[in-house]
Amino acid sequence: MELRISQSALEDLQAIQGYYKEQDVPHIGDDFVAAILEHSEMLRVHPDAGRVVPEFNMDHIRELIHAPFRVVYLRQAKEVVLIRVWRSERQIELPANET
Repeated sequence: MELRISQSALEDLQAIQGYYKEQDVPHIGDDFVAAILEHSEMLRVHPDAGRVVPEFNMDHIRELIHAPFRVVYLRQAKEVVLIRVWRSERQIELPANET
C-alpha cells in the first residue's frame, strides 16, 4: 500500500520543527518528525492499525498516537494519506477537501 503525506500534514511537521528550533533545541523537532514518519511507515502493511478518530467516528479516518502527537490519516483502497499531525490535546479539524 502506498503512503502519502498531504500538504497539511507536511506543514504540521514543518511547524513542529519550527517550534523546537525557536526553543533552541532543533534536534528535538527533527527527532520527533523522523520518529513520526518512521512510526507511520507501518501503515503500509497495517492500514487499520490506528484507532478510529473519536471526533468523527468514521472508519476511514484513523489516527496513530505518537505522544504527544496524533497522526491522523485517511485509509483508502490503495493508499494511506497522512492528513494532520497535531498535539494530542488539540481538537481535530480536517480541511474540507479531505473528509
